[in-house]
Amino acid sequence: MNRFTGKSIIVTGAASGIGRAAAILFAAEGGRVLAADRSPQIHETVEIIRKSGGLAHGMEMDAGHEADVRKMVGEALRLHEGLDVLFANAGVSGGMPSLFEQTEADWKAVLQVNLIGPMLAIQAAAPEMIKRGGGAIVCTASVAGLRSGAGSPAYSASKAGVISLVSLAANQLAGTGVRVNGICPGLIETGMTREIFTRAAERGTTDRIGQLNPTRRAGVPEEIARAALFLASSDASYINGHALVVDGGLSSSLPVVPPKPRG
Repeated sequence: MNRFTGKSIIVTGAASGIGRAAAILFAAEGGRVLAADRSPQIHETVEIIRKSGGLAHGMEMDAGHEADVRKMVGEALRLHEGLDVLFANAGVSGGMPSLFEQTEADWKAVLQVNLIGPMLAIQAAAPEMIKRGGGAIVCTASVAGLRSGAGSPAYSASKAGVISLVSLAANQLAGTGVRVNGICPGLIETGMTREIFTRAAERGTTDRIGQLNPTRRAGVPEEIARAALFLASSDASYINGHALVVDGGLSSSLPVVPPKPRG
């Protein structure tokens, strides 16, 4: 498939994990990708894409900083003369402290990137998409924004905010041709969750990861990236203001130990 041939695409948080996987897949389907991240590893993503024959540029920036976000959108316009797709994926975890351990500064740092960042990106990107008759914006939320226990208090609250943001933005952009949706990943093996997998390996309990999930495993970045491409494509032309849960079924039940299958 080449659903994004000639399309101008921005992916934030693209130095690794979900963002890198998405940038690679967008480019593989013909997209002209501006891959952005505050990590210098963003240039590795660009090299991977170029070696595969894709079109990509990289930019080091802070997704929670308004001037950087506007500069990023301006760079996409300079390179590609417009903007069609934004995947606002950049995020931070904030560790795993309890509600009573996480400080005001901790909260502000997480919210700045995870919630204010997507808001700034939507503000900067949507007007440019409107000029082209429409576009698609996808924001990374989390199942942690639906239920507690899947992240730090600040992380969970920030992702709940993203879920609200995409529905609000979709409605405020009504009639413009710009769709706004979110993705709620479950446990995905990325740099952000590496500590979980490392600890499990040290304890010899890797086989227990995903034991409460109907699919009996964690996800991989490409599975979330494919969902992002779907929402950003014309295949999802009638999906708007929606937060798509991609968690292998984890959120389909209360946290109970399922019975062993018969037979």
